[in-house]
Amino acid sequence: MLIQPHDHIIPFGASKKTKKEQVAEMFDKIAGKYDFMNRFLSARTDIRWRKKAINALKKYQPQYILDIATGTGDMAIRAHKTLHPEHITGIDISSQMLAEGRKKIEKLGLSSKISLQKGDSENLPFSANRFDVVMAAFGVRNFENLEKGLTEMYRVLKDGGRLCIIEFSRPKPGFIKSIYQVYMSVVAPQIAKVFKQDKQAYQYLNRSANAFPERSDFTAILEKAGFKNTSYQPLTFGMCCIYYGSK
Repeated sequence: MLIQPHDHIIPFGASKKTKKEQVAEMFDKIAGKYDFMNRFLSARTDIRWRKKAINALKKYQPQYILDIATGTGDMAIRAHKTLHPEHITGIDISSQMLAEGRKKIEKLGLSSKISLQKGDSENLPFSANRFDVVMAAFGVRNFENLEKGLTEMYRVLKDGGRLCIIEFSRPKPGFIKSIYQVYMSVVAPQIAKVFKQDKQAYQYLNRSANAFPERSDFTAILEKAGFKNTSYQPLTFGMCCIYYGSK
């Protein structure tokens, strides 16, 4: 499988650890304030993005859903509220993010409906053709090998199942793009520093988002992994895209 340019973007340049190890370490560090920072930095726009993506899955009435790079379980919880499936499984490599997610799920009384487990999204511990929907919100950008991760998502999806991915993208050239670049490269890391969060984590966010293949480039990679009927929908001046596909 080809190595994509973004696969080489790592959180901590001086570290000798693999990207996967660094990403786990980074999210362990920021887990406690991850939800707060997401809401603050996006002015709660990230909530609307998740709602829009999940609403598009209603017509498929999925019963078994896999949430890749589930983090604190935001996408899984939203999917439960909207889709009412039989069960949602979330997987992530960060122990601390999962711990925060389990607290939220338990508080909502959803422990029987949503289960979170530690694992590698590029080597999924599930049998083939198991899930009706495989989804990921702002997670595939962190894969060490993007194509391998997408191939795994395809493998565990049932025939006729749906893929849903939300990922950052870059606005088209112009005034909005200029503002976006300044905000992502300068403002967000400084805000993170004010809240005693890891500034490097938010610098990595910008670098990885800039290097990530987007729009038709990403749907081409999805098709290479086997997905059909791929499409994308830009949101909020192109700052984010929702990608869909089927098996």
